[in-house]
Amino acid sequence: MPTQVAYLGPEGTYAEQAACSLAKLEKIKDPQFIPCKGLHSVIEHVAKNICDAGVVPIENSVEGGVTASLDALWSYPDLFIRRALILPIRHCLLSSGSLNQISEVLSHPQALAQCSGWINKNLPNALQLPTNSTAEAVRMICNSKFRAAIASKSAKRNQELKELAYPINDVAGNRTRFVLLQREEIKQPGDIASLAFSLHKNAPGALLEALSCIANLGLNMSRIESRPSKRELGEYVFFVDVELSDSKTSNYSKLKKKLEPFCENLVNFGVYQSSEINI
Repeated sequence: MPTQVAYLGPEGTYAEQAACSLAKLEKIKDPQFIPCKGLHSVIEHVAKNICDAGVVPIENSVEGGVTASLDALWSYPDLFIRRALILPIRHCLLSSGSLNQISEVLSHPQALAQCSGWINKNLPNALQLPTNSTAEAVRMICNSKFRAAIASKSAKRNQELKELAYPINDVAGNRTRFVLLQREEIKQPGDIASLAFSLHKNAPGALLEALSCIANLGLNMSRIESRPSKRELGEYVFFVDVELSDSKTSNYSKLKKKLEPFCENLVNFGVYQSSEINI
């Protein structure tokens, strides 16, 4: 049977590129890619056993954490990260019209934010309209002379669109980290471990006590990000990545036990490899 892999659709998104690359890296046999509407839907497809795996963006080098993915992961704590992939993001402006005709620019909110400087300079009067994905934006502008979409170059496949400008992202080194999710934890070597936790109390020094557990075990924290718990103002969930080596893997197991007394909830997303590709 094919392995069904959910991703943020429709076809032509950066997420589809990442899903294809991750499937190859993990040597998934006969993958069948299932496009979904919305990042929460991708994660839900995996959590509810509709698909075998899912691919979501977790962090962008310009805009930071992808909040929709983080919030959904906290909602489904029984999921694990199998592998991560860092994908270079080079945005293109596509349209059926010419640049001086454009009055509306459509794309995913992250893409709009990553190109805001270019838009303000070159299309200062254009209305910026968010869509569920970059590929959806491409579909919505077809046959329109006054609309343009921000997407990857590959998104214009099978569409009669012109490339008005490329690349248009404000930061040349723009990159997004995607993760491959599944329901089972695979005990595997890796260079990153990810977890999330909420604290018993919002009190002076409470977060420092929890983070000291990481430092005391000689683990380097490569990322920390907070998200509102959505229960009450001032209460947060913390997402943390720690760097691992062969000698530090056992320390990660110790870390989980040391953190438990400080945490109301502690979610382990597992140990995994992170790769980077150039396109």
